Amino acid sequence: MTHLRHLPLGYGGEFDIISAALERWGSLASGIGDDCAVLDVPAGERLVLSVDTAVEGVHFRRSWLSPEELGYRATVAALSDLAAMAATPTGVAIAMTLPEAWRVDFLRICDGIGEAVRTAGAQIIGGDLSRGVELSLTLTVVGHVRTPLSRHGARPCDALWVTGRLGGPSLAVRAWERGEVPTPAARERFVRPAARIAAARWLADHGATAGLDISDGLISDAGHLAAAGSVQLVVNLDKVPTVAGVTVEEAAQGGEEYELLVAAPAALDARAFEAACGLPLTCVGAVAPTIPGEPTVETLRHGVRVTLPRGHDHFPDR
Repeated sequence: MTHLRHLPLGYGGEFDIISAALERWGSLASGIGDDCAVLDVPAGERLVLSVDTAVEGVHFRRSWLSPEELGYRATVAALSDLAAMAATPTGVAIAMTLPEAWRVDFLRICDGIGEAVRTAGAQIIGGDLSRGVELSLTLTVVGHVRTPLSRHGARPCDALWVTGRLGGPSLAVRAWERGEVPTPAARERFVRPAARIAAARWLADHGATAGLDISDGLISDAGHLAAAGSVQLVVNLDKVPTVAGVTVEEAAQGGEEYELLVAAPAALDARAFEAACGLPLTCVGAVAPTIPGEPTVETLRHGVRVTLPRGHDHFPDR
């Protein structure tokens, strides 16, 4: 992406805060100061865009994260949506509601945002700043891809594949909610997620037909994949890769993973993937042969059908 010069900003406290952020980000920010960002898309590719929000008291508690970790994690969560579609990140716009209690930590939050943007090879292209009661970060991420990896497209007899190992973030959250200190490994998985951008491109290049990132939990997100593709999925819980200290049931339900769940050929070379991307790839199930009925996810444990509660839902049925 071409680095564009910033326009002169106006006067006042708000613009002083923004100017301090721009100075902190340096060359990571591009073309700030106009009403809109102007982006170029490579010839033959399509623009992809997603928005993700992190709200204090809903997605995190102040005692859980340092300001840098908060900024980093919120940005990676948004960039993960681009990874889910095998897109290359281009730009990140940040809308922040900043309470007075967080004002002293503003630039530390910016440091975390900047680290995540730098790691993804993107640039900060704009945003908005306002005052409010609770800290809120809304990240709009922009990328490009020739052929998006959609949730729609899973084919009968595809296998279901998962990147990485599951359960770390939910293990950390459960510890915090009990008033305990999470293990260093579990805490790291929550505060330092990774947007699987290179992994998604590898999978798309090697025949993946559908995919998404695991933010609501493996079983819930498998349900989204089934619904989008109008297919039936079978998940074998015995195959779910877990971090130490987590049961397969906990790993299958826990969210905030940002690993990838994809439908792809059963002959996919998991060793080649691991060599290229540096993380495991595990077959956890399959797309069932076409049968009449509504899209469903069947979960098996030791070959026996089991029912697990759904994962995270911001607006559960009352």
